[in-house]
Amino acid sequence: MKTNKRTVWFLTLLSLVAVISIYYLNKKSPMPFDGITIFGNSDNPATITETTGKDDKQQPVFAESYLFETMRMEVRDERSQIQEQLTSKLNATEDSEEMNAVFDEMAQLIKQESAESLLEMQIIALGYADAFVRAEGNSVTVTVLSEDGHSNKQASEITHLVMTNWEDAKKVKVDFKGDS
Repeated sequence: MKTNKRTVWFLTLLSLVAVISIYYLNKKSPMPFDGITIFGNSDNPATITETTGKDDKQQPVFAESYLFETMRMEVRDERSQIQEQLTSKLNATEDSEEMNAVFDEMAQLIKQESAESLLEMQIIALGYADAFVRAEGNSVTVTVLSEDGHSNKQASEITHLVMTNWEDAKKVKVDFKGDS
């Protein structure tokens, strides 16, 4: 029995050493770190300079996906306030019917959040850079970050995806954000 345990430990340690050594062999050389440039006092946002012929075009580095993160944070804050209200309502009530209604509202809120997240992941899997899905009642608003432009075919594909995966969606609006 002890021999068997020793063998398992030996094989475990051997595989761990093999994985770590392969990782370090395949690891690219690290980028140099200069803390002064990161924490420097700069008032200008970083820009990318792209040279195309005669004119130089400068673009800010800030991507529109930060807009999506801002929208997600606003929705998350709004829903956390609703969750807190429902929790305080649940603590205040003693009637079982009201408690069941509050639990149903909480479950509906969680179901809506997970359905929106799932749709966002599915839309990103279609090849878009980022997506934001917001449902209010029976209408669903989808905002998509697309660097390649947009077309009616892409909008109808997203609409079809939302309508087939979300049974409560009766009206779907698709907005495209990006370069084109």
